[in-house]
Amino acid sequence: MADASDAPETDLPRGIGAPATRALVAAGYTRLAQLADVPASELAALHGVGPKALRMLGEALAEQGQSLG
Repeated sequence: MADASDAPETDLPRGIGAPATRALVAAGYTRLAQLADVPASELAALHGVGPKALRMLGEALAEQGQSLG
C-alpha cells in the first residue's frame, strides 16, 4: 500500500480532500499555479473534484492574484 512518501510533491490546498488531490495529480496538476486559467468545467470533469474542491482551489488562486478559467 502506498504511503505519503510515495505521493508526488504538491502545493495543492490540503482541504480539497484526498480524492480531489489524487485526481488532479493523475491529470498532471501538482502545483496550484498550474491551475490558473484552467476552466473549472475541465477540473470538475475529473472524478473526485467536486464543488468544495473547486471553491477552495479558486480561493487559493485568488490569494495569489490568479483564477480558474
